[in-house]
Amino acid sequence: MIVTLTPNPAIDRTLAVSALVRGAVHRAAAPVVEASGKGVNVAKALLANGHAAKAVLPADGRLVGLLRAAGVPCEVIDRAVRTNVSLVEPDGTVTKINEPGPRLSDADRRWLLATTLAQGGDIIAASGSLPPGLPADFYAELVDRADRPVAVDTSGDALKAVADTGPWLLKPNLDELADLVGRRPQTLADVVEAAHALRAQAVLVSLGADGAILVDDSGATHGEVLVNRPRNTVGAGDALLAGFLAGGFSEALAYAAAAVRHVGTHAPPVTAADRAAVRVHPAIDSGRELA
Repeated sequence: MIVTLTPNPAIDRTLAVSALVRGAVHRAAAPVVEASGKGVNVAKALLANGHAAKAVLPADGRLVGLLRAAGVPCEVIDRAVRTNVSLVEPDGTVTKINEPGPRLSDADRRWLLATTLAQGGDIIAASGSLPPGLPADFYAELVDRADRPVAVDTSGDALKAVADTGPWLLKPNLDELADLVGRRPQTLADVVEAAHALRAQAVLVSLGADGAILVDDSGATHGEVLVNRPRNTVGAGDALLAGFLAGGFSEALAYAAAAVRHVGTHAPPVTAADRAAVRVHPAIDSGRELA
């Protein structure tokens, strides 16, 4: 079982619009309303594909109802949650508006850490931004206290703090990696070099249209997916992490392919077509420039 920790979950409303025009009135299609937050998305993707997962998070009654409807086992502390809105255009362009999340107390911090560590499981996946009230070293404390591998997907000061603890896996995107190492990679070789500079045992970097790169003790691997018509890229990074936890690098890319074909923010079951869309390259094209 994989235990996911989401300190700043959300209710996601995804609206499809014909075009986004600043200052205009838009008529949206029926909204998709889902339980969300990065760790919640990871758990949902795992469960959709037959893998055991359990989510730990603060949640109110609305979010608990959505989690139960989605079949997500969870441990919750009763707290208010934010609502995020995604506006999706026909070409797959997404405009996302995220609320900051309610303030959590130090008692909430202790509950989240203790409850996560008490769940057992094989791996902990700690994901997402930190809400007001939680210190930047929240994930670092989790890694220090955990007795099993911890995968972390976060950003900003929280990512900088946890990177120094040497977690089992870090999953930054390109912007987060650039912020962490102080320079923006321009080529695949730059990404590999930057990932090697981190203390994690493995680094899985999501690169958007350029796919993903895995750097670990065995070296560096680059892969991508061929999806002709992406419908929504929100949640693709969470699906990538879920797929990696479930079955390694190639499966990570297949999970991401399934996610971008879906209009909502959760990942649907992976199909044979998703796996057929995966291309894992035999070597890194060092000079390839990033899109």
